[in-house]
Amino acid sequence: MSSAAKYSRRVKRAELGTRTHAHMSNDFIERVREFSGEMVSYTADHVSIKNGVPQGLNLTTKEEVMAYIEAHEITSIRLWFTDILGFVKMFEVTPSEVEGAFDEGMGFDGSSVQGYQRINESDMVAFPIPETAQFIPFQVGPARCMRMFAEIRSPDGIPYAGDPRVILKRELGRLDDYGFSHMNIGPEAEFFYFASDEAPEVLDKAGYFDMVPVDVGDDFREATRFALQAMGINVEYMHHEVAHSQHEIDLKYCDALRMADNLQTYKWLVKEIARRNGIHATFMPKPLSGQNGSGMHTHVSIFNDAKSNAFYNADDPHHLSQTARHFLAGVLDNARGMCLITNQWYNSYKRLVPGYEAPVYIAWAERNRSALVRIPMYKPGNEVATRIELRFPDAACNPYLAFAVMLASGFKGLEDQLPLADPVTDDLYKYTAIQREQQGIESLPHDLYDAVQAASSSEVVRTTLGDHVLDKLLETKLAEYDGHRLHVSHREFEESINL
Repeated sequence: MSSAAKYSRRVKRAELGTRTHAHMSNDFIERVREFSGEMVSYTADHVSIKNGVPQGLNLTTKEEVMAYIEAHEITSIRLWFTDILGFVKMFEVTPSEVEGAFDEGMGFDGSSVQGYQRINESDMVAFPIPETAQFIPFQVGPARCMRMFAEIRSPDGIPYAGDPRVILKRELGRLDDYGFSHMNIGPEAEFFYFASDEAPEVLDKAGYFDMVPVDVGDDFREATRFALQAMGINVEYMHHEVAHSQHEIDLKYCDALRMADNLQTYKWLVKEIARRNGIHATFMPKPLSGQNGSGMHTHVSIFNDAKSNAFYNADDPHHLSQTARHFLAGVLDNARGMCLITNQWYNSYKRLVPGYEAPVYIAWAERNRSALVRIPMYKPGNEVATRIELRFPDAACNPYLAFAVMLASGFKGLEDQLPLADPVTDDLYKYTAIQREQQGIESLPHDLYDAVQAASSSEVVRTTLGDHVLDKLLETKLAEYDGHRLHVSHREFEESINL
């Protein structure tokens, strides 16, 4: 029996457990299990599986992609790219057209994409990136699909400065100027499962690290893990989070550009697998009142070469090199400015409040999780794992732009040799405003309008994003803020009707 068949049988044989929620009957769970089994079997015909784990594709050239398309009878190639708000856009290419697309690109109307070109200069061209080719591990309608990310260029072949992926790629190109080889990113992106997209009706009332039968999302996470691996994305671990119906699947760290691609794939798979099984998944930062919101703690490290971590220093009490100290100081110095990018929605600022394990105050620490940036515990002999953990981003951000401004802020710290303040050991949530002022501890923006103002005055953000992208983003976010400001909520009506 093949590894895939064994895995499929193991999935179907797994104990169902007792589900108490009306939407999670045994019949419903069985359908999820059947979907998982079908996905495993389907994947087995298209990618190699070792010990029950799909390996994804490792294609690097146009010729390899074309050979795979022919050998596996791929009927549809989906080209993905991202608008400035982080939404994935897609158009399909037939096998007969994709070979020419590698050389000449596929033209489209850039004026219809959020933040792209004006209508009088709207022609854009998408070029498939062969090394991003991955097989989609379930049929999309009648089609057997492959996905590739595309690089957006102007008609004259120049990479388009408004393409978020191009922006990150350009910023990563500066690593070489500092003598670095690459930047690793490890995100912890949280999300919620709800019964539908009509209301935040939870599927369970489980908490942190709970398991079946109270964690009813276990089967969905398992199906998502397999799909991620089938698309070449490694998973470190996954679990139920603190809030009801809240979950986390942690992707194994890799270089920043690949991780941004992985995150876009991850978010799509989480939502698509949920949709196919009759529920709704959301990365909304704060969907439930009175409970923790969903963040994306982001672990960052920079390397001199494949094995030499530029952030590590054995002689420092916190095991941080001068490079790490200056980099961290730059991140803290521009935290308010980059917040519009890392936390870009009106709803993001309902998560960034005291009392719900989300950071608010701009300081750093080691084990103290009330700080904005944390230094995870050092393990002797594991110097390559030395990193900083940015705790304020949420997964509803545009990962390309978020990683770009993180790196640019760190570069600014290196360029200006910014000094790093002492770490904070106390619970920052218990500090009074006077205590924070005495220690020079600022707060993140308290709402979207405050974030807009901070970003508009940040030289680092403007230089990184460019005038076109930043101005479009500021315009869009001011409109979003005004839309919420002018809306009268049901709660307001209830509280004020008798005035």
